[in-house]
Amino acid sequence: MDHVTDASPTTPSASVPRWRVWLDAARPKTLPAAIAPVLVGIALAVEAGAFHALAATCALLGAVLIQVGTNYANDAEDFVRGADTAARKGPTRATAAGLVTAGQMRTAAAVAFGLAFAAGIALILRGGWPILAVGLASIASGYAYTAGRYALAYTGLADLFVLVFFGPVAVGGTYYVQALDLPGWVPIAGLGPGFLATAILLANNVRDVEEDRAADKRTLVVRFGRPFGVRLYNHCISGAVVVPAALALVSRDHLGVLAAAVLAALLGRRLVRTLATTEDPAVLNPLLGKTAGLLFLYSVTFALGWVLT
Repeated sequence: MDHVTDASPTTPSASVPRWRVWLDAARPKTLPAAIAPVLVGIALAVEAGAFHALAATCALLGAVLIQVGTNYANDAEDFVRGADTAARKGPTRATAAGLVTAGQMRTAAAVAFGLAFAAGIALILRGGWPILAVGLASIASGYAYTAGRYALAYTGLADLFVLVFFGPVAVGGTYYVQALDLPGWVPIAGLGPGFLATAILLANNVRDVEEDRAADKRTLVVRFGRPFGVRLYNHCISGAVVVPAALALVSRDHLGVLAAAVLAALLGRRLVRTLATTEDPAVLNPLLGKTAGLLFLYSVTFALGWVLT
């Protein structure tokens, strides 16, 4: 997904090493968004006495590779569709900068998705057809995020995709491949990181609303306006607060997860204020990274709170 970016735009240069071009195109700062929900799923399995090292490792590797593949596909397709131009407020993208061709970037995306499927073979052998179905759906959604006639990012469906796949699916899938069982409360716990992952996307789309409108990229923010995007961002932060609080209240146990709720409330309030009060890209670019940082810290705090209390 295109929602976590570097702190400031970069200037393309013919002297950039080839490995650096591909590393930057992989968007390393997006990877915590893929790692965070897997950590939560692992923690839930650890507390349940169901930790499985190989399954956990493969789930983590597969999640990261799907994220990389999605980023590569996004780099190519946004350029082809005209969404990435010289007027871009975020970091320069490799395809738009002429550092690689759209065909090369699409090939790289296919390789990343293929490696993700390879990492998931052990999970399929362990978990059976449900894991095959989830894996194929995750890869297909990563491709369809910006590719195809009905690309998720261009129809306003990306927010729902991020909430579901970076939340209940990632957390529930990680738990299932270890425990081979899926209690109903596990996907509910996954809503916490899912809400914050969606907040990252919203911060990106609020920043880029005018560019997206010009490119006919009909995100929810383009469809309903910048104030709507800010409110939805606020609701996502609030949702991340409510999830661990509700789990602690209902279970009357694992009270340590309340630390994640407090963290989201305190840090999230400041982020919401920033998004609501400025349209300056120099301020909004770091906001994306800060939202991603909140997601990672929240997930680690949630995981530790669940295991240790």
